Amino acid sequence: MSKTRTLGQAALGLLLLTAGTGHLTTQRQEFQAQVPSWMPVDPDVVVVASGIAELALGAALLSTWRQPARGRLGKLAAAFFVGVFPGNIAQYAERKDGFGLDTDRKRALRLLGQPALVAWALAATKERRP
Repeated sequence: MSKTRTLGQAALGLLLLTAGTGHLTTQRQEFQAQVPSWMPVDPDVVVVASGIAELALGAALLSTWRQPARGRLGKLAAAFFVGVFPGNIAQYAERKDGFGLDTDRKRALRLLGQPALVAWALAATKERRP
């Protein structure tokens, strides 16, 4: 396992633990800005559920180092990032402020971050070929 991938996986795990903690505590209202208005569930329920998912993924990324489980976990994390992407799109389309994303330009730039998270999850957990 390369040191770069190991560091990448650990950093992503820590990022998810931090975000998940924020979902459940001090940043809860900020995250609600990313819940689409068309979502038929209370925004707070969505924020709490996604926070729990982030905590679980973060913990798993910090404790799963052997293949093939590591690669499957990376795909699961990537799928999570794809799954929450509609929230980022809704924040842009509905012009909702949150996390300092108070202009269309900032919200549009934020959209570019989600594919980067998907790529990060896949690259950091990818099985090394001999």
